[in-house]
Amino acid sequence: MVTHLSSTDRRPGAARDWTDEADRWHAVRTRDASADGRFCFAVKTTGVYCRPGCGARLPRRDNVVFYDSYADAEAAGYRPCKRCRPGAPSTDERHAALVAAACREIETAEREPALRRLAAAAGLSPHHFQRVFKRIAGVTPKQYALATRAGRLKHELRRGGSVTDAIYASGHGASSRFYGSAGPRLGMTATAFKDGGRGVTIRYACGRSWLGPILVAATERGICAILIDDERRRLVADLERRFPRAVLEQAEPGSGFEDWVSRTVAFLERPANRFDLPLDVQATAFQERVWRALLTIPPGHTASYGEIARRIGRPNAARAVARACAANPVAVAIPCHRVVREDGGPGGYRWGGERKRRLLERESG
Repeated sequence: MVTHLSSTDRRPGAARDWTDEADRWHAVRTRDASADGRFCFAVKTTGVYCRPGCGARLPRRDNVVFYDSYADAEAAGYRPCKRCRPGAPSTDERHAALVAAACREIETAEREPALRRLAAAAGLSPHHFQRVFKRIAGVTPKQYALATRAGRLKHELRRGGSVTDAIYASGHGASSRFYGSAGPRLGMTATAFKDGGRGVTIRYACGRSWLGPILVAATERGICAILIDDERRRLVADLERRFPRAVLEQAEPGSGFEDWVSRTVAFLERPANRFDLPLDVQATAFQERVWRALLTIPPGHTASYGEIARRIGRPNAARAVARACAANPVAVAIPCHRVVREDGGPGGYRWGGERKRRLLERESG
């Protein structure tokens, strides 16, 4: 089941289990589709039962009875609502399945499928399909195809073949088209990437934040790492491990780089919806979808790994979502700390569970 990223007025990290009648009634009043499938409500005066997100006229509270399942409601003598059709796949579930199928076609096609073809397979108009795809996946079909091809290219380059062979094997069709589109996504030229980033210059500097020592590193295109640890020497070692063949230069005082560090520290003090400095991060197509979904979670709120998986149309990929969160190289700027376990527990965090807890507490205040 696909759910919207939940906004809860409980403490961050506390996922709703929808057993409290006050929570259930609030979901019905606000037509909260994220509660669909978790419980249902029946109306005594009409004899029907509905999803919490049903768009029908709101009944009076004293006429409403809650049930844990559709089967329980039917056993009590209620019949399903013809408007929200409880028990049938929801619109979000149907759309998620269509987007997942389109993603599979994009991932397996030798050449990028046309938008019209993908829309026809989904039974939607191209305009409607594009809107549905972006809402669920976080990117357009075109952007997803670009990310998929970039992932293939990285794989081919790592296999050790020539750059030209890798370009064609990754589905770019012509090297001129590749060089016009892939550079910003790779963060460096194809040849440099093939050689492990050799020759790419990365400047870095360390600072002090309320979470402890941090390291900010950047290429010419933007910040490529925001690392947090208890010791500065481990921060530098982490950067060297991430970019073993790059030219690492500690930024000189007065170079202007300290402004990026101070702005990053200020952001950590009070995280906003968006980090306003440019980022240069590399991601697989799946990681990019996950990270884009994380950016939609507002400060003070959380979503579970399963919710993110459902949000991007991969309902069985909660563990893969957790791995994508762990691969995030820019702490807090991509807010993987706002993703928790299904039971409300904080789950893992690349920079330590205690930091995750403190971040969530600060954002809730």
